[in-house]
Amino acid sequence: MVNPNYTYLKLKMPGPKGVITVNSSYEHAYKCDVKSTTELASRLEALAAEALEPKRHAGSFEPVEGTKKVTLDPDNSDGKMLTISADLEPK
Repeated sequence: MVNPNYTYLKLKMPGPKGVITVNSSYEHAYKCDVKSTTELASRLEALAAEALEPKRHAGSFEPVEGTKKVTLDPDNSDGKMLTISADLEPK
């Protein structure tokens, strides 16, 4: 039941004896914005550093040992091959 107004930096809410109004200043809002932005930037830098570490990602598929190449379409001789596990049954 809180009604924030970001333009006027006011927060109004119903209270036991009427409307409660919380005021702020543009200077305080600016300081809060700078603080949250710097915290967000440091978190993003940490995430970027973590992403640069060599890990397995969905886009970096590495086949396991025991693979073989099979023609994609046996009836067509276009040379397209598919890599599958060598442990699969012929069926």
